[in-house]
Amino acid sequence: MERFGFVGLPNAGKSSLYNALSGGSALAAPYAFATKDPNVGVAKVPDTRLDELAAMSKSKNVVPASVQFVDIGGLVEGASAGEGLGNKFLANIREADAIVFVLRGFEDDDVPGPSDPLEHLRIVETEIALADLETVETQIDKRRKAAKQDRAVADEVAALGEALTVLSEGTPIYRSELGDESRQLLRNYFLLTNKPVLAIVNVGEDDLERVDDKVAPVLAEFGGHGEVIGMCVQLEAEAAQLDVAERAEMLEGLGLGEGALPRFLHTAYQMLGLRTFFTTGEKESRAWTFRAGYKAPQCAGVIHTDFERGFIRAEVIHWDELLEVGSWSKARDVGKLRVEGKDYVVADGDVMEIRFNV
Repeated sequence: MERFGFVGLPNAGKSSLYNALSGGSALAAPYAFATKDPNVGVAKVPDTRLDELAAMSKSKNVVPASVQFVDIGGLVEGASAGEGLGNKFLANIREADAIVFVLRGFEDDDVPGPSDPLEHLRIVETEIALADLETVETQIDKRRKAAKQDRAVADEVAALGEALTVLSEGTPIYRSELGDESRQLLRNYFLLTNKPVLAIVNVGEDDLERVDDKVAPVLAEFGGHGEVIGMCVQLEAEAAQLDVAERAEMLEGLGLGEGALPRFLHTAYQMLGLRTFFTTGEKESRAWTFRAGYKAPQCAGVIHTDFERGFIRAEVIHWDELLEVGSWSKARDVGKLRVEGKDYVVADGDVMEIRFNV
């Protein structure tokens, strides 16, 4: 399961976002460091395709794709020098697949701290870049010594050297000109700024009609190096506590449609190059997550390693074609199911049945 790490200043709305995604009740208090230990939760990725397939198959069980997220304590300016909780707690999200910045964009006299999202962005970017700089400085000398014994390490040392130059200037790696090859070589070091980035600009309820204006400066600052979404996190968290019908009524009444959370989850999902294939039947309809470019045996392995090891073939039909036909058995009868082998590159939205033998 893919993991997203929430990073932001105290009182930016990280714990409220956690509650909005999980329907949980993490402490969200108007004072610094209400969260000292990480909260780990799981959010289901909404997908109307799965819902329609489940209705067609009259499935008894429906299992959507999921992502995991980690809410850590607030980061403050000077954390790299030991201020606040220090930067050691960032270790809790080093293994995250992507970073989500939660940037405060709301005014509230009862909540301390700046309300300018650009100020939030400046501080968190500086602190995580400094945390990465410390990691690189610690590792590069060790790897240089290792390179003398193993020439294969030389490329890794070169990538660390590039990262050292960039981070010493206070620039996050995702904003730098480091190439894909260098960034790939750096993955083993779990650098925070070597991950995809998405920013949530958390606005007040009174600013919902101006959310695009709040988002625009952050989007311009990123310059194409990250995704940005605006939302009122507090409203989304309140809606998450309601049942489905009441939630829809609340969001519709506020003119928010289905809310910003589905858009956030889909954006995060796509940002990592994740795609979905489906299995469906009377017993269960399920969404399975795979990486773009996976071939049929790799996707079979997502279900179970035995499926990949003993893969023979896959019967495949795209989800909308299957709905048009009306059932898996009818699709087979009218010759709509394709038989694909080991070289088939699975497409987002494929419905598959795997044949294997071990």
